[in-house]
Amino acid sequence: MMFYPRLLVLASASILSVNLLAADTKPAPKPAAKPAVKTPKPLDPVDTWAAKVSPTRTLIYKKVGDRQLTLHVFEPKGFQKTDARPCFITIHGGGWTGGEPKRMYPFAAHYADLGMVGISVQYRLYSAKTGVTVFDSVKDARSAVRYVRAHAAEFGIDPQKIIVSGGSAGGHLAAATALFDEVNEAGEDLSVPCLPNALVLLFPVIDCSKEGYGNAKIGDRWEEISPVHHVRAKLPPTLTFHGTGDTVTPYIGAKTFHENMLKAGNRSELVTHEGGAHGYLMRDQALLNDTLTRSDAFLREVGLLGKE
Repeated sequence: MMFYPRLLVLASASILSVNLLAADTKPAPKPAAKPAVKTPKPLDPVDTWAAKVSPTRTLIYKKVGDRQLTLHVFEPKGFQKTDARPCFITIHGGGWTGGEPKRMYPFAAHYADLGMVGISVQYRLYSAKTGVTVFDSVKDARSAVRYVRAHAAEFGIDPQKIIVSGGSAGGHLAAATALFDEVNEAGEDLSVPCLPNALVLLFPVIDCSKEGYGNAKIGDRWEEISPVHHVRAKLPPTLTFHGTGDTVTPYIGAKTFHENMLKAGNRSELVTHEGGAHGYLMRDQALLNDTLTRSDAFLREVGLLGKE
């Protein structure tokens, strides 16, 4: 009986040692996984260029409720307000739902370098939540051109030398300034025309049917603002760039638009890039340079850009 306590102590010590040993041999808990860090998307040539240029000034051209919409103006060297220079207006894309004027800064800056006044336009973006429609985007594009022409003396531009350009949905809005006479902001002075003197369209949304782009966003009234369905005589000279591999705004729409323009007696040129996907010319420096060179030549031919 005298040995029992000692045995109990030894047994307890052994059990404790085993438990401590087991605790020491348990694998250490794994550190919490760090959230994946997204690699920034590399800038394409257009965004790289846009980061290096800034507008001379920004001004409000329209107020809708509590929204103020702006024009981002690039003035050329030696500019005077008494000038009467050609004006190159450019409109960004993004499916009418995204994008910003900065995306098109390079195009405005390029033409400012050639002596024009360059302008990149802000417009209301489509949103089912806020009730902004593609028709509102169209109204804003038309308002912007109308504002520039009405204030030509303040901009130092010739009101009869206004070029409107845009890419993708911006190309649609550029075409809208020439085509959709019934779509205007209420109360606007319609005696000031928004018809441009030339159009330069980059892989534009040109067919809004179910075979094209934007049908679901626009809804049942899509045909009212589908450019290919509104071609008529006496439209501005138009230069269109489009790739045959475009599955967003299918090439067939641009081809049909071009053919309809010619049939109506308008001047139209279509620059086709074989296999080019949507936005192809924005992602390749050589193609971007070629686009600008061809656009320059076209604008010289129609008398809107001086000689080199």
